[in-house]
Order: sequence, then C-alpha cells, then structure tokens
Amino acid sequence: MKLSRRASWFLLAFGVWSWVIWVTFAKNLWKDGSGLAFDDAGDPTAYFWVHLALAITSFVLGTAVGVIGLRGVRAGRK
Repeated sequence: MKLSRRASWFLLAFGVWSWVIWVTFAKNLWKDGSGLAFDDAGDPTAYFWVHLALAITSFVLGTAVGVIGLRGVRAGRK
C-alpha cells in the first residue's frame, strides 16, 4: 500500500502531537494536587491508574502512527 504525501505528513504530525499532548497530561497527572490522582495518604487512586493507562496506550499508538507516517514520508522521497 502506498500512502499519499499528505496522508504521510498527517500521520507523522498526529504521532508527534499525541506525544506532546500526553506527555504534558502525564506530567500534570503526576503533579496533581486536587486529590483526584492521589488520596490524602499520597497513594495513587483509581483515577490515576486509569489515566496513566490511557496515556501509555496513547504513547504506543501515537508512536505506531508516527512511524507509519515517517516511513511514508521517507518512501515518498525516493
């Protein structure tokens, strides 16, 4: 299958965007002071674990999509 140049750049941009957004979210989750992510004893709550799982899944999917886009961009240059 051959990706168009536009689709390849879109996938690459989406992969980068995914990393930027979710790294920022993970940092904010870790520093949460509102009581959602950590209870009064400082232990992680279910909210923390669910959102950490979402962030990790998004890192993996963003990386996969970005790699597909990068391969498409490189193939288009040959």
